[in-house]
Amino acid sequence: MRKAGLVVIVVLLAELGLAVGQEIPKLPPMDDPHARAAFANNQYPSARVCGECHPKQFAEWSISSHAYAAVSPMFNKFEQRINDLARGTIAYFCVRCHATVGTTLGERRDIAWWNRTPAAQEGITCVTCHRVGEAYAKSNGARRITPGDISEPVFGPFDTTGVLKAISNATLYKILVSSDQPDRAGYIRIHQQAIQSTVIQQSELCVTCHQVQVHAGIKLETVWEEYRASPAFKEGITCQQCHMSPNPGLPVPFETGPAAVVNGMTVNDQRPLSNHEFMGPGYPISHPGLFPIPLVESRFTPQQWLKFDYRAKWGSDEFENNVAADYKFPPEWQNAADRKEAWTVVQANLARWEDRKTSRIKLLENGSKLDGPFFNGSPQAGRDFSFQYKLTNLNKGHNLPSGSLGAQPELWLDVALIDPDGKRIWESGYVDSHGDVADLQSHDVRERKISTQDPFKGQPLPFDKQLFSMQAKFITTNVKGTDREMYLPINLDFDQLPFIRPGGTPASVNNHPPNVRMEKHSIPPLATRAARYTVPGNLLTKPGTYRLAARLRARTEPIYFMEFVFATTDMEKTENEWATDTHQYAVAFEVH
Repeated sequence: MRKAGLVVIVVLLAELGLAVGQEIPKLPPMDDPHARAAFANNQYPSARVCGECHPKQFAEWSISSHAYAAVSPMFNKFEQRINDLARGTIAYFCVRCHATVGTTLGERRDIAWWNRTPAAQEGITCVTCHRVGEAYAKSNGARRITPGDISEPVFGPFDTTGVLKAISNATLYKILVSSDQPDRAGYIRIHQQAIQSTVIQQSELCVTCHQVQVHAGIKLETVWEEYRASPAFKEGITCQQCHMSPNPGLPVPFETGPAAVVNGMTVNDQRPLSNHEFMGPGYPISHPGLFPIPLVESRFTPQQWLKFDYRAKWGSDEFENNVAADYKFPPEWQNAADRKEAWTVVQANLARWEDRKTSRIKLLENGSKLDGPFFNGSPQAGRDFSFQYKLTNLNKGHNLPSGSLGAQPELWLDVALIDPDGKRIWESGYVDSHGDVADLQSHDVRERKISTQDPFKGQPLPFDKQLFSMQAKFITTNVKGTDREMYLPINLDFDQLPFIRPGGTPASVNNHPPNVRMEKHSIPPLATRAARYTVPGNLLTKPGTYRLAARLRARTEPIYFMEFVFATTDMEKTENEWATDTHQYAVAFEVH
């Protein structure tokens, strides 16, 4: 019994990111936020501290999905919803990846993002990776982040000559070399040692958060197992080589430049520079006043930002020159100068969102290829017309899309046929009034709502039976009926009290727990899949020049899922606005 109890304690410590024998840090009480922030910064410095000497790395990281992990409104809505449904049995499972420092400090999982300590607000922050010196396997977000002030050593992939040079010339660079030295005007504190580590160079560093299995045995993240079966793994290409590459998604040599800028002086000028934007297909949908994370903390609180109506363009000349005298602003935004300052911040942040969108499109186009259309015979007026496109996954590392976030990422083909009069007469891949594709989860399809889109205007939106979608689906077996698609892999019981229960049969036997499975529709690395379509002959009413227009559409969240987790209307609107279109082109052909 004692041995079993010890094992439980060791496992719990590991899940909290602590080592046996290490004292668990204790935060000051919630009613003393300044003391809490000071304590946390002393144990786990904020990325803003690192950004003083690493401005390039900070700028890249600040717009990344890693920096977005904790502030993401979708994550916070989803995390709360799944805990509500599972009656708390999920606990801090999600938070320990999305707010790594907060979990290590023992913060409650359900506190507001802005009540977290500074480094915890930063999601996957600098110390999440650069203070990890021990290798971990598939441990669902469990890792030990070494506590300590800014002087604590860090781990990196490259040589340590830059730090040694700076510290050996401490007076020149104005560095305080000991935590015991008092503060001195113009001087800064830095980590006293940089340890070259093989751990941070390996793909295994990423496993802890990118191969995730929930309590019931169902996998939410399968990126690691896809990578392990991929050509990239066989060739020795790591996650870092593609996702920290200067050319998104391709394992090309890193750029070179200064490792750091210390008090205006560069250090180790020709060191390889990995891109800390960690480019992937995701994008932010938060309030643009809150993200990207600024190097200098905003003087406006998160609560203030959430009341700033950036869609109305508060603070812009266009708005302020025409605003009515009786316009009702919230108390926080009565001052026109504050609104103008805030609008400047919002514009700068949205410009960075656009820059990230450009890189995201480049990543998607580097990772896939669309060919076609290929006709099955010669198109004839009044006859059924069949054709196909071929989509190839050029990515050597994982599926298209990757097995990330379970059934959330969407990737589908939108193909439309335009007749000689310029009228769209047929389409597959269309969306309903909410923005969802017309599959089994579409509100408009299920409720037979009237579509406002051509060619279905004035008619109930039909189910898109030819839809070519690569979105994974959770398939559950419920008390009544057969298998069906579900938003989440939660076993529903007839007592109306759903819990996440352990599977009754070992998942290792079935490769999934009983009553639930993930059904993938993604394309394996370097594989090709055909999207086959047939246009009814009654739509080809006349001979002439027709056009087929195609585009590959990508979105991180289905709107039906956002509604399921009680997302706000603005979140849903932003999700639709930032959906990505790639491989857009049209082909003209003759119908005889």
